[in-house]
Amino acid sequence: MSFILSNKKPNPCPLSFFTAIESDMITIALPKGSLEAQTLQLFKEADLEVRRTDRDYNPRIADDRIGKVKILRPQEIPTYVEKGYFDIGISGLDWVNETGSDIVEVADLSYSKTGEGNVKIVVAVHRDEPIEDVSHIRPGSRVTTEYPELTQKYFKQLGIPVQLFHSYGASEAKVPDLMDVVVDLTETGTTLRKNGLKIIGQIMESYTVIIANKASWADPQKRREIEEIKILLFGVIEARNKVLLTMNVPTRSMDKIVAALPAMKKPTVSHLHGIDYYSIQTVVPKNAVNQLIPKLKACGAEDILEIPITKIVP
Repeated sequence: MSFILSNKKPNPCPLSFFTAIESDMITIALPKGSLEAQTLQLFKEADLEVRRTDRDYNPRIADDRIGKVKILRPQEIPTYVEKGYFDIGISGLDWVNETGSDIVEVADLSYSKTGEGNVKIVVAVHRDEPIEDVSHIRPGSRVTTEYPELTQKYFKQLGIPVQLFHSYGASEAKVPDLMDVVVDLTETGTTLRKNGLKIIGQIMESYTVIIANKASWADPQKRREIEEIKILLFGVIEARNKVLLTMNVPTRSMDKIVAALPAMKKPTVSHLHGIDYYSIQTVVPKNAVNQLIPKLKACGAEDILEIPITKIVP
């Protein structure tokens, strides 16, 4: 047996060590464009702030569970998650369906580019068209859309042959000069109406979703980490429309005030030291506060405080 001696010092942190660490961390794809601001704000409020500069294509999240982060077009994210380039991603259900990606839908985040709520993929024509329903669209009509797969499937199911033109933006501006029909994403329909269009049908309702790679979701450790990230994000969403009310209440007014108070379960009540008063705390809907506070005051509540909530984890 022979030995080869070397004066090279062993690497205290071999590459395989870092690779092992990285493989245990979640990789995330976040959406660029219309969903970007709302998504980054959600992560910031969840204490998962995405740190980057204007030209930084490799942002970071200071969390031991999260490794690589990329900000990409939402159209691309479902495909990349399916192929395993990322463990999880945030995109629209519309792009999951358009790309036909085989992923796990982890959760519905129910927000859009302007805030809460869902959006719709609709069919619209010029307001002067004598058409009030998609079934009356003329065969051979020119249809422009950013969703060619969904649109083709939709009109095939209707049995209406159409000419399909893939749009790369400003779809509503192409009707009626270039196109007869537009299939577009809308929240309220305002932009379509401003451009002289009317909605005559709907293909689907869409919302922002957390999606996961199937292999990552099947991995116990990664699934646990994905669930933990989901809890933090949903804690923020749950808290956004609620506030904490705290007040001091004389004993004689207790029953009346507790009866008037909404609560997640029951209000928290504690006796104040040395006086015939109680302190009451409860979580209430933000949109009810303006009417609730005067009512509580009239019932005998004192020292009422309204406190913002950053997270609620049921």
